[in-house]
Amino acid sequence: MRRLSLIFASLLGLAFPGNCFAAETPIGLYLRDGILMRAGQPYRGVGVNYFSLFSRLIEDGKIDSSLQSLKQLSKAGVPFVRFMAGGFWPRDWHLYQSNPQEYFRRFDRVVRAAEEAQIGLIPSLFWHYPTAPDLVGEPVDQLGNPDSKTTAFIRRYTEEIVSRYRDSPAIYAWEFGNEYALGADLPNAATQRPQIVPELGTPRTRSARDELTSQAAIQACSIFAKEVRRHDATRPIISGNALPRISAWHNTREKSWKADSAAQFQEILLRDNPDPLSCLSVHAYPPADGKFPAPARNMTGLIHEVAQISRDSHRPLFIGEFGAIQKGDDLAGQRSAVEEFLRSLEIEKVPLAALWVFDLKDQEATLNVTFDGARKDFLDLLVKTNRRLSKMD
Repeated sequence: MRRLSLIFASLLGLAFPGNCFAAETPIGLYLRDGILMRAGQPYRGVGVNYFSLFSRLIEDGKIDSSLQSLKQLSKAGVPFVRFMAGGFWPRDWHLYQSNPQEYFRRFDRVVRAAEEAQIGLIPSLFWHYPTAPDLVGEPVDQLGNPDSKTTAFIRRYTEEIVSRYRDSPAIYAWEFGNEYALGADLPNAATQRPQIVPELGTPRTRSARDELTSQAAIQACSIFAKEVRRHDATRPIISGNALPRISAWHNTREKSWKADSAAQFQEILLRDNPDPLSCLSVHAYPPADGKFPAPARNMTGLIHEVAQISRDSHRPLFIGEFGAIQKGDDLAGQRSAVEEFLRSLEIEKVPLAALWVFDLKDQEATLNVTFDGARKDFLDLLVKTNRRLSKMD
């Protein structure tokens, strides 16, 4: 696959606008002086989350709809997709464990289709935080233990994925997982342990050792980032974390739900995205209870505050998920919220963001976006935003 990707890179040099694959210009996205770059120019782009892009192929290697949609998204003007690059439940890793050759054949199809469609990929390798420990028969507290079987699995899979696809022009960045920090240091952790679903491969019991701590999550993410850097020297590495909870600092220090100050919010945001991670990762949705992290009072203010922390820390901001959940039949209100969010991205010049979610039928009533569904015009809004972003200094 690596040899084939190099051939694609040379053939598609003119097809990727402004791209150059000379040795001095890294492939995909990269950082220069704290600025997100691509092909020698500062990069800004709004993509979509295509959660099930690869997982469908794990379930059924004959399903081609995902790969066809990549071409359709690219043609419409969507520059990249973020997707789950592995299984969600332990059971979903069966093909990888039993027939890795077939597993990677299917992964190759995704990368090859992205290359042909000229669309970027941001794979998120370990989406669900208890799954790696569950796969190797360890409790969650072995996340971050450098000598654990969990860590050995994370290192091995990271090496296999990154070394296999690092030469592909389709790979934009590498992401660890999805929202690990939201499950950490909870005051009510004993009632919030990972689900027990033995038929999906989880253990039959959980204990206090399955209660995630921020220390374990940060250590696991750092181990992942260092392993990526062993095989890819330039692409951005992302935690996949959401916005810190409004009480995250107090959760860790006091095991309380007291709201954090603005300074404490900033401390946690930086803490949860440690070196050698390249970007600050957040996921941004209007809170169900209407409570925003200090000092923000609305979504526009929240994006401004996070973007300012990004600028002050010289670390590009990746809003890995954004959207507004539809309430009842208020589709117009949801559309208005998405428009407002996209305006905020332009105003703050956020380099990287991804709408949640493309072609996920389970969320049809709330967030699902397709080319022929009720929210099809959301994609038009996104594409128009990309056109304006591309013209910014």
